[in-house]
Amino acid sequence: MEQVKDKKILIVDDEADIRMMIERFLRKEGFFRIYLAADSASALSSCRTDKPDIAILDVMLPDGDGFALLSSIRQFSDMPVLFVSARGEDEDRLLGLGLGADDYMVKPFLPRELVLRLTAILKRVYSSPVADRLSSFRLGEQIVRLDSAVVERDQAELPLTAKEHAILVKLYESRNRIVTSDALCQAVWGDDSYGYENTCMVHIRRIREKIEPDPSNPVYLLTVRGLGYKLLVKEHS
Repeated sequence: MEQVKDKKILIVDDEADIRMMIERFLRKEGFFRIYLAADSASALSSCRTDKPDIAILDVMLPDGDGFALLSSIRQFSDMPVLFVSARGEDEDRLLGLGLGADDYMVKPFLPRELVLRLTAILKRVYSSPVADRLSSFRLGEQIVRLDSAVVERDQAELPLTAKEHAILVKLYESRNRIVTSDALCQAVWGDDSYGYENTCMVHIRRIREKIEPDPSNPVYLLTVRGLGYKLLVKEHS
């Protein structure tokens, strides 16, 4: 847990009161490497120079929006991202998650809940004993490297987000067997997993875009209607 508290956190919000509130609660919980930004330009600069381990991004920013900011960040960094926004529509939430965010919270929120969700993401990404035991496996021409969270495809590396990685870890642990939707959500979102099935579907679709020759007709990550998902992996002798 102390390793998690050492992680660098970037808070991006145009409202100074919210930045200070989040920072205060994080410091109270033992986090101390905290960076602040009020707009997209400052956030991008901090991402390049300070290299944070995770970012809390507001969606509404004075020089753009958090979705565009995340797209810019993803060009050079795969760090996990937690969105906070006054926009709670399903379309906005799914857009943020579809762009590779790890979670999405709607304002107003309880600071304690934000800290808990942030800590959960950090634990999954940086303190996963399961991932440490796993190395890599092949899906046709693609190689999934769980130890480095990338998919090697067509002589390129496609990074996995924290949620995509956690989903693949769970599916690989139960490879060639059905993993129910409830079990998958529980493994990825923990005790707060209720209601995340649609969100899980978004991440599954993004995983298929990285591992499937034809994501619309998957042959490796299958949907088992009414039950869940199955990852088909050929075992090598």
